[in-house]
Amino acid sequence: MDKVSSKLTVFFEDPFWVGVFEHIENEKLSVAKVTFGAEPKEYDIQEYIQKCYYGLQFSPAVATVVKETKRNPKRMQRDAKKQMQENGIGTKSQQALKMQQEQNKQERKIRSREQKEAEEIRMFELKQQKKREKHKGH
Repeated sequence: MDKVSSKLTVFFEDPFWVGVFEHIENEKLSVAKVTFGAEPKEYDIQEYIQKCYYGLQFSPAVATVVKETKRNPKRMQRDAKKQMQENGIGTKSQQALKMQQEQNKQERKIRSREQKEAEEIRMFELKQQKKREKHKGH
């Protein structure tokens, strides 16, 4: 049976509040980063999750180790409190976000290169057409 888990970490990254969604499925970690702007309240986060979670663009999956342990609820509360005090996100999440940024950057480069080539071809054709029209009358 496959286990799927998701986790949201909200922290302040000057000058905005940022949320990082971590999604672990089949021992693969995917991450999506969301900028909230002003400090979000719990009900704002809940509403965002309900409305926009399925529209998030997650990073490519990164292999990770999943530990299965049964934990005491009080310990989980203490750990959640500790995580609220910590700054930053896990290194695996950072790697996944970086990989997503690089992937988006490559796609943007390819798109802009194709547009540039298409514009050059169009300009060349325009010049050729003008050249032909100049010599038509003589």
